[in-house]
Amino acid sequence: MTLQIRTLDEYRAVYERSVRDPEGFWAEQAATFRWHKPWRRVLEWNFREPRVKWFIGGRLNITENCLDRHLETRPDQVALLWEPNDPKRKVRRITYRQLYGLVCQLANALKAQGVRKGDRVCLYMPMVPELAIAVLACARIGAVHSVVFAGFSAVALADRIKDAQAKVVITADANARGPKNIAVKTVVDEALSMGCSSVERVIVLRNTGDEVPMTAGRDLWWHDAVRGKRKTCKATVVDSEHMLFILYTSGSTGKPKGVVHTHGGYMVYTEFTFRNVFQYQPGDIYWCTADIGWITGHSYIVYGPLLAGATTLMFEGIPTYPDPGRFWEVVQRHKVNIFYTAPTAIRALMAAGDEWVKGRRLTSLRVLGTVGEPINEEAWRWYYERVGKKRCPIVDTWWQTETGGILISPLASITPLKPCYATLPLPGVQPCLVDANGNELEGPNVEGMLCLKFPWPSILRTTFGDHERCRLNYFAAFPDKYFTGDGARRDDNGMYRIIGRVDDVINVSGHRIGTAEVEDAINKAPNVVESAVVGYPHPIKGQGIYAYVITSGPVGDLSAFRQAVLDTVTREIGPIAKPDKIQVVPGLPKTRSGKIMRRILRKIAEGDTSNLGDTTTLLNPEVVDEIKSGALV
Repeated sequence: MTLQIRTLDEYRAVYERSVRDPEGFWAEQAATFRWHKPWRRVLEWNFREPRVKWFIGGRLNITENCLDRHLETRPDQVALLWEPNDPKRKVRRITYRQLYGLVCQLANALKAQGVRKGDRVCLYMPMVPELAIAVLACARIGAVHSVVFAGFSAVALADRIKDAQAKVVITADANARGPKNIAVKTVVDEALSMGCSSVERVIVLRNTGDEVPMTAGRDLWWHDAVRGKRKTCKATVVDSEHMLFILYTSGSTGKPKGVVHTHGGYMVYTEFTFRNVFQYQPGDIYWCTADIGWITGHSYIVYGPLLAGATTLMFEGIPTYPDPGRFWEVVQRHKVNIFYTAPTAIRALMAAGDEWVKGRRLTSLRVLGTVGEPINEEAWRWYYERVGKKRCPIVDTWWQTETGGILISPLASITPLKPCYATLPLPGVQPCLVDANGNELEGPNVEGMLCLKFPWPSILRTTFGDHERCRLNYFAAFPDKYFTGDGARRDDNGMYRIIGRVDDVINVSGHRIGTAEVEDAINKAPNVVESAVVGYPHPIKGQGIYAYVITSGPVGDLSAFRQAVLDTVTREIGPIAKPDKIQVVPGLPKTRSGKIMRRILRKIAEGDTSNLGDTTTLLNPEVVDEIKSGALV
C-alpha cells in the first residue's frame, strides 16, 4: 500500500520531501507494487527532447497489480459495480475473482485472434463492464488499448484507428443512452470503409440485442470469441516504459494527438493520487460518473480504484434519465461514499431544481469531487450545501489527459477548501507560473501561465507516431518546462485557481475541443468559405462554441444553412463539437499578416463590445462593426 497522508502537517512534510528527493519518494511508493524485476534507476529526464523515463529497467504488468494481488486478500469483494442505463435492468456486481477470470478469458480470445504484445486495439463501446474488461485484457497481454469515446463520428473514429494502426476493433451492437439506443456497430462499419487497412478483426458485444450487419471473415461476436477460452492467462511481463494506452485529445492545431502512457509510472501515480485525493478507506463505494472514453475514466474508474483494491461503480446512463434525480437515487441505493463528477453535470442538476435532491438520503456520502473544468462558485456552493449538506469536502481536481493523473487538488478533509480553487499541488508536483516571456513569477497573488518544472511518474511520454509534435505542443513554449496551456492564479496561501485555456482549445462540458478541428469540419459544409470558432460562457456546459462563418453567397434559408453546418460537424467529429451559435459574417477581423484576431471575436461572443482594443491596425477594421451588429448574444 502506498503512503496515505492523514493531516495537513503530514502533507506539508511529505510534499517538501517529495520535492527535495523525488526519486527516493517515488521509489518508496513504487516498491509497494508487484514487480517481476526491480528497476535499476528511478528517473531519467529532460524537457528539451523531451525524454522522460521512470523506473528504468523494471519489469511488470499493471493488471497483476489491479487483479492478481487482490486475489489473495479480497477475492470476493466487489471490484466492479455496474449500474445500467435503464433502472429496471439488473445491476451487475463483479468480484475481483470474477473480474480476473473475465479479463483472462478475453485476453486469451485476443491472443487467439492474433493480437500480440505492442499491437494496438481500438475500443468503441458503451459504458458496460465489458469495456473495462477489454481495457484490462489488452494490458494483460501487453497490447495497447486506444479507447475512443462512443459519441465520436465515423470520420473521427477512422482518423484515430488509422493513426494508431489498430489491428482489432472491439465494439457493441448499440449503446443504451437515456430513452434511446445509439447504433455503434454501424459507425464502426462506416469508419472501416474509409481506408482503415490495418484492422483485421472486429469483435462485437451483444449489448442491446439490436440487429446489426456482420461482415463474414472480419466480424466476430464477443460471446463466440470467448467461448471455451480459459479463465487464467499468464500476464505478459513488459518493461516499465512499455506503452499501456493511446488516448486521443484535441489540440489547437491539426488532428487530435495520440497521448501515450506507460505501465510503470502511470500505475504508481494513479494509485497514489486515488488513495490520497479521495482519502479512500477500505470498504468505500466509489463512483466516478465519467466515460472511460476520456482520461478520467481510464485513471479513476478503472486503473486507480482497482490498483487500490476499491469497489468502483460504473454507470451506463445519463444524469437526467429517467429524471434529474437519477444520480442521487443511485447514491442512496448503493450507499456511495465518494462521488466524482463534472461541473457540467452539477450545473444541469442544479438547474433542474432542488426537489430532486431534497428527498434523497445521502448520508453515506463522505467526499465529493469535480473534474474536467474549473467549477464556478454558484455550482460549488450548491454541490457543497445541497448534496454534501455542508459536511462533505469538495476535491476540485485539476489535471489533463497528458498528465495521466490529478496534479493539483485538495486532499479530502485535509486541505482547507476555497471555492473555485484547485488549492495545492500533490506530492511530487512542481507547478510554477510564468509570464509571456517565460519568466517565473514568484510569490503570492500572481497570475500567469501554468507550467510544471519537474516530471511526475504519469507524465505523457510522447504523442504516438510524432514525437516532434509532443515537443512542440508541450515543451517548446518555455525552455525546460511542461506548458499546460492553462492560465492560473496563486493566492497569498499558495493556492492555485485555474482560470482557463490560453490557447485555442475550448472546454465544452469538460471535453477539450480544438478550434482548428471544429473549423476544419465547418469548412466542409455546403456554401462555407471560411470560419472561425471561439468559446463563450455557457450556463450549463461551462463554455459553448460560437462559430463565425463566411459563405460563398447569400444565404436564403438561414435555419437550413445552420442545420447543414451542424450536420457536417456531427458527421466529421460528433455531436459534442456542434456549435451552439452560428453567425454568418461578411468577413473576419484579420491582421495584415492574415492572422484572425480571436480576441475580438471572443469579446463579441461574450457580449462585451465596450472595449475591443485598437482595431485600426486590422486589414479590414470595418468588418468588426458589421460582426457586432449581427452578434447572437
